[in-house]
Amino acid sequence: MSEVAIAKKAAIVEEITEKFSAAASAVIVDYRGLTVEQVTELRKQLRDANVEMKVIKNSILVRAAEKAGLNGLEEVFSGPTAVAFSNEDVVAPAKIIDEFAKTADKLEIKGGIIEGKVASIEEITALAKLPNRDGLLSMLLSVLQAPVRNVAYAVKAVAEKEDEVA
Repeated sequence: MSEVAIAKKAAIVEEITEKFSAAASAVIVDYRGLTVEQVTELRKQLRDANVEMKVIKNSILVRAAEKAGLNGLEEVFSGPTAVAFSNEDVVAPAKIIDEFAKTADKLEIKGGIIEGKVASIEEITALAKLPNRDGLLSMLLSVLQAPVRNVAYAVKAVAEKEDEVA
């Protein structure tokens, strides 16, 4: 192999290593059997959620995972492999891919990475069932508003009772 080709592969390995290290989560899938339209639709849904999906050679993925300190992914990197990287939302790639897999039987989750740790298929599936960032923020806001809302109801009830007495 020429030195130029080796340098290009080394640069790609370095790029993927950085993506693994920077990712809040990454989901590794086997996309074999999907139509071009299905892959395009999946990429669009992921892109809309600021998730990047790349099809990468397994040998490059193995080297990049080793450099990033992610051990235990070697058996996952076999067959056609695509990786969805998210730097912001931990839940987004798992949720989108899990939902998409319900309509596209051929899409198979092989594993992933959650905040720098190797995750099993079960962990990725469990992550997909969690609400996304906006949903979690909404739940938090609701919890924070509850005491204020209860005080408001109590004040209103006291005011109404005083109006009835008067």
